Amino acid sequence: MQSTVSPVTITLLDKQYQINCKQDEREELIESARLLNFRLAEIKNSGAVIGLERIAIMAALNLSHELVRTQKGGDAGQVVGAGLERLQDKIGTAIDSLNPSNKI
Repeated sequence: MQSTVSPVTITLLDKQYQINCKQDEREELIESARLLNFRLAEIKNSGAVIGLERIAIMAALNLSHELVRTQKGGDAGQVVGAGLERLQDKIGTAIDSLNPSNKI
């Protein structure tokens, strides 16, 4: 049984794209787009990479590297854990910048 194909609108760095997608793959596409958008924004906000094309390439390389590492027997939990640690560090830095009285 073939799944119907319909357009799905995703947003990457505040730009919308319409992608034709099988109905049974829709949620995975949306989840993938959210992850990609998060990574693109993370790279863009770091200020280390300038230009949308370069930001997209860096995000693609980072995601591909994580995929290869996971496929070669790397623990997926380590990949997720490393991402969570980076996120925690960023949150901690943001909180510290809001509360300068916490610094000694």
